[in-house]
Amino acid sequence: MSEAPLRPRLVIVAAVARNGAIGARNGLPWRLRTDLQRYKAITMGKPMVMGRKTYESIGKALPGRRTIVVTRDPGFAPADATTAPDLPAALLAAEGAAAEMGATEIIIAGGADIYAQMIGMVDALSITEVDLAPEGDAFFPPIDPTLWRETARAPHPAGPNDDVAFAFVDYVRRDRDAPLVEKRAFRA
Repeated sequence: MSEAPLRPRLVIVAAVARNGAIGARNGLPWRLRTDLQRYKAITMGKPMVMGRKTYESIGKALPGRRTIVVTRDPGFAPADATTAPDLPAALLAAEGAAAEMGATEIIIAGGADIYAQMIGMVDALSITEVDLAPEGDAFFPPIDPTLWRETARAPHPAGPNDDVAFAFVDYVRRDRDAPLVEKRAFRA
């Protein structure tokens, strides 16, 4: 009897300011070329789920990835992306895309509403902590340390094409990274 294939990991990727801001006026309130390079490395070859406003702020589907846009507007149909009327439909489309692409992860790429709905469902967070507290109109949900365990942190000073210093920080859900023995103990 063969085992069922594992579902792809769900990973949120976001750049978040000290005050939780992730956007202002449908754009980023900073410029971090180093973060954009990391974003490309993390997302390349994977399906990405994002809201319509995030897609519009980028302006197009990014090459080498499959973009699934969540929108309630049935008339919104970009030629370079798949649309879905809600998150469950988007995740189903992303799972199909991941299987076609041979990807083991699905990227949750924003915006604020998508992050808020997905943070309780994802397996990991790949966060760029931006050393800035700008005015914003879109915010990332709080990262609860009782639910998330930091697994890596790499601080960086501002580079030549970066507005400010930042840190790359990775998290995994505490309930999904416990050793198998501990998981069995909770089932007893």
